[in-house]
Amino acid sequence: MTPKPESAGAHAEVLRSGELTVLGRIRSASNATFLCEATVGEVMSHCVYKPIAGEAPLWDFPDGTLAGRELGAYLVSAALGWDVVPYTIIRDGPAGPGMLQLWVDQPGDELDEEPGAGPDLVDLVPTGAVPAGYRPILQAYDYAGDEVTLVHADDARLRRMAVFDVLINNADRKGGHILSGVDGRVYGVDHGVSLHTEDKLRTVLWGWAGEPVGDDALNDVARFADALRGDLAGELRCHITAAEVAALRTRTLALLANPVMPGPDRRRPIPWPAF
Repeated sequence: MTPKPESAGAHAEVLRSGELTVLGRIRSASNATFLCEATVGEVMSHCVYKPIAGEAPLWDFPDGTLAGRELGAYLVSAALGWDVVPYTIIRDGPAGPGMLQLWVDQPGDELDEEPGAGPDLVDLVPTGAVPAGYRPILQAYDYAGDEVTLVHADDARLRRMAVFDVLINNADRKGGHILSGVDGRVYGVDHGVSLHTEDKLRTVLWGWAGEPVGDDALNDVARFADALRGDLAGELRCHITAAEVAALRTRTLALLANPVMPGPDRRRPIPWPAF
């Protein structure tokens, strides 16, 4: 009998306690990353599995694990109430303990579906032909030597993700780490190099630099600051260091005190490659 695809309300239990079957390795990932199927009875969910044993050490992120930082980013997203990060846990798997994250179904994933027309949320377009509703970020040359412009959509969902990245100090917000789900939501993935104590913000979402954060987002950030005074800080310290939790609190309070989106003032403000 073929397992039934899971409902939205069931995925948490399926990922926590379901039997994991590896369907294949995601070769584009820099660390060991697998597409898995989790099943409980007749309920099934697809997920991404990143075993801790498959993590390559990073000299500038020596503490903890990448899996712990991925879970930390999810906890921040959940506490903000934004659900920017798909449901994420750490549990045992076929290659030992690792991060499990709910798979994001995107338009065009099925063979009989067509991807949406027009540019992606983050894309490269010919220089001088920036589409309406997009913000230019960087001019460069493509592999053919033609001038192109890196752009992203002027989209409220992306803007909230940009605020989220400021808070978690995301060092790797590439275009390929932004997923547009079939549910109409926009998700961020691959947060293993985030939540450092030093300023490491590298992102393709610089289009709102110098602009106000916005009252709705600030209200959520203020509630998040309150949550960091409670149990959330202790939960985060299970996965990142106490100094990194303190730095998260400092960034949160700094954004509330000066609610303006930062600009790219570092030597390498954009991750490369950008996708």
